[in-house]
Amino acid sequence: MTGSSHNETLAAEYALGLLEGEGLAQAERLNAEDEGFSLSVAAWRARFTELDMTASPAVPGSGLWERIAASVVRGDAAAPQPVASPTQIRREGPSFLARLWASLPLWRAAGLVATAAALVLALALAAASRRGNEPVYVAVLMTDAATPAAIVNAYRDGRAELIPLEPIPVPEGKALQIWTLWDRERGPVSIGLLDRARSVPLGTERLPETRADQLFEITLEPKQGSPTGRPTGPILMKGLTHAPL
Repeated sequence: MTGSSHNETLAAEYALGLLEGEGLAQAERLNAEDEGFSLSVAAWRARFTELDMTASPAVPGSGLWERIAASVVRGDAAAPQPVASPTQIRREGPSFLARLWASLPLWRAAGLVATAAALVLALALAAASRRGNEPVYVAVLMTDAATPAAIVNAYRDGRAELIPLEPIPVPEGKALQIWTLWDRERGPVSIGLLDRARSVPLGTERLPETRADQLFEITLEPKQGSPTGRPTGPILMKGLTHAPL
């Protein structure tokens, strides 16, 4: 792993509050001393804002902490220890569980942490492959179930790319059609047609420059694409662009 890609992954994990020990100390030092690293942390936090806003607040059940603590204790080869409360853990120092309990809107949506980890990995790999060619706008495409399913990165030179985060079933005789909307009078414009979910450049070079709050969405259409030039099938996912910084 190169130094730049390592720092990018470290910044993403630090933004999510997933670091501990030496990793946390390194991230805090870089965040204080390295302007590029602190900008990366800010960018990751901005990218995850949309995910955080999709989850409705939920009160954890009374036995949730005990189940989490018990699962951690079971993984320890040492003799079982009394389960500490969140307050006791915070008194003993900033352990991983304490930071997780305090820093995440914990348990606002079951599975959000796992989803976020998958998104960190996908975005970190994409960022590493670009080697500093950062997008000016990012859209996280969400399903009706408020699950991030794909990312659109838009670049200053007019390019854009789609990065799926999970498989998308495509029935026989159907296709995934990608659209963007920047002007309601103009209507949505097709920028891609796929037989399956895969990373692909999008046809945005000849369109007006991508802007903030521009809509990107994917619909399920006939294999040859929409017969009307407008979305006709169900919307599988959609999202608005936001500047990463």
